[in-house]
Amino acid sequence: MNINLVKNVIQLLEDFDLQNKNQTYTSNIEGFKNWISDQNNITSEEPIWEGKENGRSPEGVISTLLVHLNRYAKTYSKSAIADSDFHTQDEFSYLINLKAFDSMTKMELIKKNIQDKSSGILIINRLIKQGWIEQSNSEIDKRSKVLKITESGKLALENQMEKIRNASNIVTGNLTHSEKMELIRILDKLDKFHQPIFAKNIESPKLIETVYQEFAFGKN
Repeated sequence: MNINLVKNVIQLLEDFDLQNKNQTYTSNIEGFKNWISDQNNITSEEPIWEGKENGRSPEGVISTLLVHLNRYAKTYSKSAIADSDFHTQDEFSYLINLKAFDSMTKMELIKKNIQDKSSGILIINRLIKQGWIEQSNSEIDKRSKVLKITESGKLALENQMEKIRNASNIVTGNLTHSEKMELIRILDKLDKFHQPIFAKNIESPKLIETVYQEFAFGKN
């Protein structure tokens, strides 16, 4: 057995434990592997961005770019459903989730699409009126309604699926396969950070303060 290799691995585990106090990574082998991958991807060279020389932060740039990309994606999605009975991209997303998960309660579906209750109910009502989803009483909780996609809804999805796929291909632009895999990993990490915060339904005036206090945000 290579004793030096064992010592190096133990040192890496200790470094991982010290740097993961805020549970950025899961405390298992997958979390350790992701941490190792991040360490390997750290380079001494930083990218150049507009306003960097004037003190613009990387966090500000990331937030701006995410907003821009969301707007680009919405533009392509709008084009993909332009000649259909879909009114919004959200309607398509709701049907996709119902098809994938078979049936969901109204609130499960709304939360899955990261929306507030009032907006989600409006979308669901439009889809019911369109005949693309149907609702029934839940066998578990009679106060809840269970939603299922109809055959008409599946057909509506199928008719637009090729254009939606084309829109998705355009959104990912000129990224290579390995860059796409890396982007998925990074965005998934961000998504997992924000999901529990969103689920708490914190009031807007208290949101930022609460995130910093309860989620140890910004503490490395």
